[in-house]
Amino acid sequence: MNTTMAKAETIKRSWWVIDASNHRVGRLAVIIANILRGKHKPEYTPHCDTGDFVIVINAEKITFTGSKMDNKEYQNYSHYAGGLRRVTARELLSRQPERILREAVRRMVPRNPLGRQQMTKLNVYAGDKHPHQAQQPQPFTANT
Repeated sequence: MNTTMAKAETIKRSWWVIDASNHRVGRLAVIIANILRGKHKPEYTPHCDTGDFVIVINAEKITFTGSKMDNKEYQNYSHYAGGLRRVTARELLSRQPERILREAVRRMVPRNPLGRQQMTKLNVYAGDKHPHQAQQPQPFTANT
């Protein structure tokens, strides 16, 4: 019995559409990160990019549990003195709803070149329209 390792030539990638309406941020981010990494496939190999492409729509309708909407802060530092900017999740959801989900998924993939390559397959949109109809994406039902 031999163990097969995935190679770049043998990987078949598919496109998935996930509707983020009324889903929790963390639970949905885990599902998306697993699809990007390819952990849902039997030929998953940790050192190869075996994942699929993910399109997330309705990112503006994502929810948090408890009081995280007002207490959770996203920070950005410009590397200048006094350059720390803090934004609450409620403010970020009204301005850039795609960034909340993208940040949650980014923190769940490996922090190396492979993880950065896997993040390029993630497309997040605030509304229910996306420009990827030519790829014929399939709906993915996330049970969160």
